[in-house]
Amino acid sequence: MRITDLLKKEGIRIGAAPADKAEAIEQLVALHGSCGNLNDTAAYREGILAREALGTTAIGMEIAIPHAKSAAVKAPALTAMTVPAGVDYGSPDGLPAKLLFMIAATPDGDVHMEVLARMMQLLMDMDLTDKLKNAKTPEEFLELIDAAETEKFPDEVKAAPVPEKKEGYRVLAVTACPTGIAHTYMAAEALQKAGEKLGIPIKVETNGSGGVKNALTAEEIANCDGIIIAADKSVETARFNGKPVWSTKVADGIHKPEELIGKIVNGEAPVFKSDKKAEASSDVGNEKLGRRLYKHLMNGVSHMLPFVVAGGIFIAIAFLIDTASGVNGGSDFGTTTAAASWFMAMGKAAFNFMLPILAGFIAMSIADRPGLLVGIVGGYLASTGATFADPFAAAATPSGFLGALLAGFLAGWLMKLFEKLCDRLPRALEGLKPVLIYPLAGLGVVAVMMCAVNPIMGIINNALSNGLLWLNNHNLGVVLGCILGAMMSIDMGGPLNKAAYVFGTGMLTNAAAMTDPSAQAVAYQIMASVMIGGMVPPIAIALSTIFFKNRWNAEERKNGVVNIVMGLSFITEGAIPYAAAYPLKVIPSCAIGAAVAGGLSWLFNCTLMAPHGGIFVVPTIGKPLLYLLALVIGSVVGMLMLAILKRPNKTEE
Repeated sequence: MRITDLLKKEGIRIGAAPADKAEAIEQLVALHGSCGNLNDTAAYREGILAREALGTTAIGMEIAIPHAKSAAVKAPALTAMTVPAGVDYGSPDGLPAKLLFMIAATPDGDVHMEVLARMMQLLMDMDLTDKLKNAKTPEEFLELIDAAETEKFPDEVKAAPVPEKKEGYRVLAVTACPTGIAHTYMAAEALQKAGEKLGIPIKVETNGSGGVKNALTAEEIANCDGIIIAADKSVETARFNGKPVWSTKVADGIHKPEELIGKIVNGEAPVFKSDKKAEASSDVGNEKLGRRLYKHLMNGVSHMLPFVVAGGIFIAIAFLIDTASGVNGGSDFGTTTAAASWFMAMGKAAFNFMLPILAGFIAMSIADRPGLLVGIVGGYLASTGATFADPFAAAATPSGFLGALLAGFLAGWLMKLFEKLCDRLPRALEGLKPVLIYPLAGLGVVAVMMCAVNPIMGIINNALSNGLLWLNNHNLGVVLGCILGAMMSIDMGGPLNKAAYVFGTGMLTNAAAMTDPSAQAVAYQIMASVMIGGMVPPIAIALSTIFFKNRWNAEERKNGVVNIVMGLSFITEGAIPYAAAYPLKVIPSCAIGAAVAGGLSWLFNCTLMAPHGGIFVVPTIGKPLLYLLALVIGSVVGMLMLAILKRPNKTEE
């Protein structure tokens, strides 16, 4: 559904001057009423105000998009308003709203979410938003949106009767990252813009956290010149059998889009051969072994993260409840009160799935569906520590996170080897393979394997924990904190960042089962250093755009303020556009600032019981004021380093 189908020129007010947020809402609601979009204006107004009571709908960048689903709405519709002087709308970046859209949606369906998503894609174009704010007439306002939609979504434009020439996409692409939030869509946008610049039709499928969007069709795949896979996790590749495919990391999709398109257009991509008729692993010819291992690992990590985050926060809440109830430590800490006990039980339930899910999806990435069972069982056995002598793990030491990693990779490879051996079986047994032969053999293989390696991995796991305790006891823990903080900042969501984060969450997982309070404290210190290292880069850049304005152009300064919110929310990716533009200046500055913050966090003995959340999980942080101090110092150091390395702009855009 196009924006121009929902927005009438009668529903657009140019040059409005509301006194405050309430008056702005009233004017937008009145526009809906005058356009005949509502059955009951008062009821719809109540819906808008109820939504605003939950939190502002201002998105920053001088834009607000109030919206509501209501039975008072006849059919989905939009109204819009420009406010040259701006109106205070409680925006997260503190800027007044100068461009406002109000979405009216019916109770059935999720039209308002579709419209909101589409508008966000359009409004990320700063040139378009500036033109809309300065539009002189409703007609000009509509024409700007229509042109932007036509350019952004060319496949929706109805073909003119003449000529009836139809050309498909020359290049297709798939983007995906472990978390499916920032990198996935940034790479898609960069590839799309590069295609437009080069005059090469391109379509990009995104494998984000909300699932597959803009999916490639069989016809498009058959007619294209080739496919780019810019992904840090496994994606379905069997559909590309026989087509030229170039596979690379998602960061290349962001930084080298024209080069990747050239690989396809110039015939440099190897032809992909798949031996699977259904889903296939994402091993593509041009990928090196290290790259394949990383993608298998990230496939497991991306599926594990929801269990880590949700379970970790529930456990942290349990500790908070007991603390608020006056309980000070002890073996029952976190389960003393009834409420704390409930949160602890639910959090541990999620935590119990972490290692099986990690190993299961690593194995599935390697061996497809037959690998899922062997991986999940292997991860579970790693969490219990089962051995031949103690299969029920009554007194065994769990091999933990390291054991689950080993289980995922070994189980996946063994299952893939077994699949190839089974290709020699009679065709009459083909139907029995997935339901009987693979599960039965897989369970036997992984059970024997894990009972054999669990004792060894358990020793290694204990040695790692003891080593960390040794570092801390010999005043070397600060060094570890500095290293973890720097790793979180160097590639901002890339392999080093993910390695540090996985290490931190793995220690957090182990902490839930630790009985030694000092060992548990070290695990929580590690998580604190990891998170603070990821918070520094966006904040350091935002501070630089505020206090050293002459280092940045107007657009960079405008977008820099938003990075404060992203940094405080532990979204390191907000710094990526700046790092991409000035890598030799931004990356070292942010890494040094993050290292300082991570080291100070350890020095101050700050702990963190939640695996995500940034400033919003401060109640779960031990010594929160000192933690915030470390964050401020690290961010200021990063800002000052950036001011030294990046000279003032000679010209201002």
